[in-house]
Amino acid sequence: MRIPRWTALSGALFRVLAVWLVSSVTLLVLAALLPDFRLQSANGDSLTGTAVTAALGAGAFGLLSAVVWPLLVRALLLVPALVLGLLVFFLNGSLLLLALDLIPEGRGQAAPQTAVIVAAVMSAASSATSAFLAVRNDEAYHRRLVRLAGRRHGRRARGPATPGTLFLQLDGLGHDLLCEATGGERPLMETVARWRREGHRLTPWRTDWSSQTSASQLALLHGSNEDVPAFRWYEKDTRTVVVSNRPSSAAALQRRAIERTGDGGLLARDGASRGNLFSGGADQVALVMSVAARRGRHNRSRAGYFAYFSDPANATRTAVSFVAEVVREIVQSLRSRLRREVPRVARGGLYPVLRAFATVVERDVVVAAVIGDLLAGRTAVYADLVAYDEVAHHSGPTHRDARQVLRSLDRALALIARAARHAPRPYRIVLLSDHGQSHGPTFRERYGLSLQDLVRAGCALPVPRRAGRSPSGAEARAAARAALHRPEEPAAPGPEEPREPGSAHPVVLASGNLGLVSFPDVPGRITREELDRRHPALLTTLAEHPGIGFVLVRSAVHGPVVLGPAGAEHHLDTGRVLGADPLAPFGEGAADAVRRTDRFPHTADLMVNSVCDPATGAVHAFEEQIGSHGGLGGAQSHPFLLWPAELTAPVPDGGPLTGAEQVHRVLRRWLAEADGPQLPLGPAVDELRHDEPAPEGFSPPRRPPQDKSR
Repeated sequence: MRIPRWTALSGALFRVLAVWLVSSVTLLVLAALLPDFRLQSANGDSLTGTAVTAALGAGAFGLLSAVVWPLLVRALLLVPALVLGLLVFFLNGSLLLLALDLIPEGRGQAAPQTAVIVAAVMSAASSATSAFLAVRNDEAYHRRLVRLAGRRHGRRARGPATPGTLFLQLDGLGHDLLCEATGGERPLMETVARWRREGHRLTPWRTDWSSQTSASQLALLHGSNEDVPAFRWYEKDTRTVVVSNRPSSAAALQRRAIERTGDGGLLARDGASRGNLFSGGADQVALVMSVAARRGRHNRSRAGYFAYFSDPANATRTAVSFVAEVVREIVQSLRSRLRREVPRVARGGLYPVLRAFATVVERDVVVAAVIGDLLAGRTAVYADLVAYDEVAHHSGPTHRDARQVLRSLDRALALIARAARHAPRPYRIVLLSDHGQSHGPTFRERYGLSLQDLVRAGCALPVPRRAGRSPSGAEARAAARAALHRPEEPAAPGPEEPREPGSAHPVVLASGNLGLVSFPDVPGRITREELDRRHPALLTTLAEHPGIGFVLVRSAVHGPVVLGPAGAEHHLDTGRVLGADPLAPFGEGAADAVRRTDRFPHTADLMVNSVCDPATGAVHAFEEQIGSHGGLGGAQSHPFLLWPAELTAPVPDGGPLTGAEQVHRVLRRWLAEADGPQLPLGPAVDELRHDEPAPEGFSPPRRPPQDKSR
């Protein structure tokens, strides 16, 4: 039922007056408590006069916040977004000082440091009051969420009757851990547990060999992760190291995928991409790495920052949470050291700031952008929440620090679900992950040397006494640099990269517990026979090491061969196995995953996977991560898909769901099932139609008839 205009106006006026009253009272209380803050003239004022002064100050501060703050934020988009978050306190305090100067006869005065505190408390009080009043009225609550998303128009639009689809990715959360977090009488993730009870179904799926975000998400959004062998790899034809989460690399990978599939992506029709590595073809993007390197008015990657920080209450809350998260990480790291927890990695330097950026700033901005998309009625939205993945790398996938992040993400999901109820169209929420994480001490911690040290020893090259460590916060680092408008880190060698990529020395790279070894002076893939001639001890050194599970090499005689300890071999072309199968500890489907990667043009000369304990799923990362992903072994290869029961089953016959490309076809099918103008069929759905049996009750989408009455 449409609410009369005068009723809406009177309700809005009541809320403005209520917020004004609360802000005035807050000013009075703070003036009584803080010694450097007063609301009286030098000669003193009556209680009534002081109250009037408080009302004038609160009104001026509220007006400046509503008018001046959005202009400040828009201007400050020219400076780093992370710096903007840190400037929130200063800007808010400056507005309060300006508001006090507007009070007649100089009755309002505050020390600069006190003004910062007063402004923060007032913003929090006004935000809480506005939210409390809004939840008692659907239209008001809708407008509050619109303002939270930074949208200018708060009027509810009538959307299509067909449902939209919201894909929410919990980066790095494995299937088994999700089951644990949503089970029991008091589940860790209460919102997700309720979804499971009330109609969502859970399906595990298996990643490709490269179990990391760039490979999985590229296929999920664009239908192909061909020639993405790892998180970082060396390309001999260009003599460059590709790091897939850098803006230029992400843009190139997305362009290659589009050329390969001939399709714009999952979100090409009225879609939005939030916090992802790739755009999925969406026109609306925020915090998307593949477009972060672009400049110009057509690039809206950073628009999400303005959308969120244009509300001073949101900016204050995020800034406070940012500082609290930095302190929390320092305390948790110190506690871990004092308790001598093992395994443990270094968590100093910039990591506390990078963690806070991933777990607070990115989370808040992405959630606000998603809420705006829901209220705008967009057809398809895909958003990535990276907080858990970042913390689990350094604390461990099941550590209490990571579990606290899961609880906070669950609250974010609850806020999004609540906003969906006020959207102009119904929404189906699909929760998924791109990979899991496997635990275990690092390769260096367990064996006292790095993979590069081992390779150099096998090649009879000198091994440095002290090798450097991989930088902490590698995944959040690229996002933070993009937010700071900093240029990309050059493809300079890291601890596992050579100083001269064009030399004869091997290039050794790490992607979780997957290692890549390339010989730049050899065109194409070096053969096993040539490698034995050049470095006769290398393959034996690697295959026999207790921390190495298997090594993939190309043989001129037998094709791709997987080598294991005690002379074990698995010939992938013929399936012949000599000795104990080195792929057996990695589960069903390991051979297919390795065989597929072997076909990639830029697969390294040697692909080295660490050992995996079949009983515990523990692996040894070649990077400084105690929660890792990137190769085979343990929970990293088993993400999940949580989907509404009204959708057709991911695999109609109940078989395994394998590979991100197959999951992409499922997501496209679900979009098509809405039977509306959501997504062209394209090659992916055509392939699904021919390769998979149609589920019962499912028919290919048809073009909707035009409504000639409009």
